Amino acid sequence: MVTGAAGMLGKAVTAEYISRGMEVIALRRDELDITEFDRVRDVIRAREPDIVVNCAAYTNVDGAESERRRAFLTNGLGPRNLAASCRALGAVLVHISTDYIFDGSKKDPYGIYDVPHPLNIYGSSKLWGERALKEIACPCYIVRTSWLFGPGGNNFVANMIKLGKAKGKASVVNDQSGSPTFTVDLARAIADLSGSGCYGTYHITNQGSTTWYDFAKEIYDMCGLAVNLSSCDSAALARPARRPAYSILDPFPLEETIGYLLPSWEKALARYLEMIKKQGVLI
Repeated sequence: MVTGAAGMLGKAVTAEYISRGMEVIALRRDELDITEFDRVRDVIRAREPDIVVNCAAYTNVDGAESERRRAFLTNGLGPRNLAASCRALGAVLVHISTDYIFDGSKKDPYGIYDVPHPLNIYGSSKLWGERALKEIACPCYIVRTSWLFGPGGNNFVANMIKLGKAKGKASVVNDQSGSPTFTVDLARAIADLSGSGCYGTYHITNQGSTTWYDFAKEIYDMCGLAVNLSSCDSAALARPARRPAYSILDPFPLEETIGYLLPSWEKALARYLEMIKKQGVLI
């Protein structure tokens, strides 16, 4: 069962499991609102999934600052509802979390046991969900990831291409570092991890790191778009939510568990751009 199946990651996860010949119950938010415990319990009881992958989330980082309750309902209470229902049935839960549970004060990649300290409501709500899963103690995998891009959803790559083609110029922050992650690669790793039996917390991103500015530069270079690209500091944007300056995640022990690490973000970006080019989208 995949919750949030209409989202960018939900679509990729659904496609990955189907490609492996598995029966998938793909549920959009209008089919299953994970904030409603009775509904979650009844659906899981009726459908009896072996694995539940929770891709449902409130992802508006700035919006969460003014919609705190909504963020905590979806990112905190929702995972708790799924965990309690999965535990009662004996199903395994895979929950997607974020690099934004960290404050970015480190100078080297965050390990799975580093102490979280979110800077914003979004990160706090995602951390609440993680802790609820651990408290309920159902068999689960917590997958922290970052900077998602891929087909079937709004993402930084698509937005940069649209902006570059429409305006011919763009200004992007250059003081935040992280690891862009291709949803197709992430979905493959999630599927492999979910069959490992090694429950726990994992960091799954494409390899390597960059800033949003350098990410944008690579996008335009690969697309052959002549865009006047400039850099700025995060403070210049005056966004409601603070972002961590450094949120690179250490993948250990992912390779030791599933046998591989994801390819570099540059290779993943090239594959994504080729994919959307063939589809006649954006480029």
